[in-house]
Formats: sequence, C-alpha cells, structure tokens
Amino acid sequence: MSQPMTDLPARLLLHLTPWRNAARWHIAFSGGLDSTVLLHLLAHLAKNHSLPALSAIHVHHGLQAAADAWPQHCRSVCNELGVPLQVVRVQVEPGASLERAAREARYGAFVAATGADELLLTAQHRDDQAETLLFRLIRGAGVRGLAGMPSQRTLGRGHLLRPLLDVTRSELEFYAAEHQLRWIDDPSNQDRQFSRNYLRHQVLPVMIERWPQAVTTMARSAAHLREAQDLLDELAHMDLASARTVSDFDWLGVPSLELAALAGLSAARQRNALSGWLAAFTQLPDSDHWSGWENLRDAAPDARPIWRLAQGELHRTGGRIWWLAGSWLRPATDAVAWNDPSQPLVLPDNGVLNFNGRIPDGPLQIRYRQGGEVMAVADRGHRDLKRLLNERHVPGFVRGRLPLLYRGEQLLGVANLRDLSGCARDGWHLHWAPLSEDQGLS
Repeated sequence: MSQPMTDLPARLLLHLTPWRNAARWHIAFSGGLDSTVLLHLLAHLAKNHSLPALSAIHVHHGLQAAADAWPQHCRSVCNELGVPLQVVRVQVEPGASLERAAREARYGAFVAATGADELLLTAQHRDDQAETLLFRLIRGAGVRGLAGMPSQRTLGRGHLLRPLLDVTRSELEFYAAEHQLRWIDDPSNQDRQFSRNYLRHQVLPVMIERWPQAVTTMARSAAHLREAQDLLDELAHMDLASARTVSDFDWLGVPSLELAALAGLSAARQRNALSGWLAAFTQLPDSDHWSGWENLRDAAPDARPIWRLAQGELHRTGGRIWWLAGSWLRPATDAVAWNDPSQPLVLPDNGVLNFNGRIPDGPLQIRYRQGGEVMAVADRGHRDLKRLLNERHVPGFVRGRLPLLYRGEQLLGVANLRDLSGCARDGWHLHWAPLSEDQGLS
C-alpha cells in the first residue's frame, strides 16, 4: 500500500486521555475492519499503559445467514488479544428502514451493556463522517443533523466515544495490513439498495476522483456545523431558563414550561428551544410536522390542544406546556381497596399513597374520577368535584389520575389538593407520590 505510516496508537491514546479514569471501556466489535483495528489498538495499548478494564460486545442482528458464523470469529480474535467478549442477540423490528431498525436494536444493546461511569467505544472514522453528512444533506437535515456524528455523547448511564473520527479508512486499512489482521467482510455492505452503501460505492468515489480532499473538507464542514449547533444549544439553554418557571403542580414530576415565555420568542427561537427541551424525551419531528406546535401554541385559551410526537405527547393547559408519556397517557380506572391504611398503598401504574395523621374510620377505597362526583367541603356544603378542580386550576391530564378516597359512597378526600386532601378537624391528610420520570414516566 502507498499509505504512509501513521502513529495511530499515540494519536488514539491522546484522544482517550480524558477517559482513562472510567470504570470500564467496552468496544463495539462487529468483527469488521474498523472495529478490528480499534480492538487491536486498545488491546496493545493496554499492555504498556494503565487503562480501564477492556471488554468487547458483539451484536448479532440475525438478519442474514452469514452472520451466524461471526460470533465465533469474534471470540477467536478476542481470545488472541485477551479481551473478554459478550455476544448479544437482538430482535430487529420490521419497518420502513431496515438500516434504522438495526441501528436502534444495536444501540439498545449498547445502552444495556454500558454501566455508570463506563465508556463504549465505536470505530466510526472520517470517511463515515463524510458519508453521514452527505446522507443527511440529501434528506434535508438541519444544523444538528449536518453536524454529523459527535465524537462523544451520553449513552444510557455511561458515555459513547468515537475516537477514530479524525482517522481515514485508508489509514485503518494500512494498519490492518501492517499487523496482518483478519476481519469479516459483511456481504450486506455491498448491497447498494441501502442508501449508505450507495453513497459509499457510487457517489463518494466519483467525488474523491474529482476532489481528492473531499472527505477531509466534508469532515471539516461537519465540525463547523457542530460548533454552530453548540451555539444554538447555548441559546436554547438561555431561552429555556426563562420558561422553566415555578408551577403549583411541580410536585407531579411532569416536565413543563411556561407558554408565554416561549411564545414571546421568534418562531425560529421557539423551535430551537423546544428542540433542545424535547430531545431528552423523544425523537424530534421533521420540518413538516412542526405545524403541530403552532396549532398547540395558537389554540383558543379554553382549548386543550395536544401535539402527538414519537415517544409521547405535548399538552397545553394552565398557561403551560407539559410533556406526557408512559403511564400519564393511560387511564387509571380500577378501584383499589385500602385494607391497611397504616401502610403505603401502591397504586397500579399510578404511584404511592400515604396517610398522614389519624386514619378515618370505616373500609376505605381509592377510586378515580368518572364525572358527577360531589364532595362535602368545610363551611361550603356539598360541591361538584369538577368545580373544585377548576377552582384549583388542576391540569386536565391530572384529573383522571388523582386518587379519590372513598368510604362507601362518600367521597372523603382528593389527594394533594389544598383543603380537599384531608380533614383538619379529624387530623388527617392524604399524600400522593405520582410515578416519577425515572420510575417509567417516559
């Protein structure tokens, strides 16, 4: 090969310096050229440098018969290098894009394998970055997408690092030939019905023939766009700080923002701020679906608009927008007997109830609102529950999940609401802890 010798080990070690205190390094090991070079580099660096414990993870997608032999190949390579290997079989969900479904299954396995303060290393390189930028440009991506693959990001409880993004494919090929490495050639990488393969085999070679530095300059453009996205993220952080005001219902643990603070921004800044906020909860909508935000924002004051997104819904009520997912989108309808009120009551899919103070007499039961409920209120007589909830500006999405305490057919209390959650004269109070986000809200 004509490729000049490059000091890949030294460059890699320098890139990994900030991560040498991690609890463990996992290498995503497909068995292909790129990940084989990365594994070999790390295994040999570990012989001469103090590095975290290494392990490899091979994900078997089960999409082609040839792949059945790959786990054994990967075990053989890892045994030679003294690196433990974990083989994970995943189920790829059918869908419009097999590439995307396989990627989601693969990264799901990576998240499960990467613990707190652990690092997953993947072998994407500069040519992959150029392909990513070109692919996303054709799909009409914005700044965030055109910034390409980040060199690092959070992954579950740990982090993902791409330490070879400044290395070209030809450098990896040179290293593999020099060290006589053996690797798997995935037949699917030649299938040009897949968009990435078509770009790799049909488009990029023609571009490089005309502009030999195309891969380098495209990677440089991705870096410029990454910097631009960092500035947009800073702007979103400032705008969101103004919208994260205190709500009377912060105790719900449901993410929310003040609508007026967002509505006062330009349309572009609204989308930028919301993108930064929603990215933690859901796959972001494409350009054609941002009309859902405009409809929610501009609906009549007494309306209860909903914007449905991939992993949940955005609701507007009480001058705020609320992110709802998981159990908040399912009705709570089943009554639950509270046989031992001295102990906390775990509500199915709806958190935990506790009594504070003296427990009311009689058999007690928790129900949920059906409509038409009436409650006796001190100094006010009997009042419709709907009116009482309106007076306290209870968000609509909460009303069907608020635990109602009954004794027989008598409504005694509504959890957590002032003047309704207990009886000052009898000295008791009903406290509800809804499911928090880390308990499965989103």
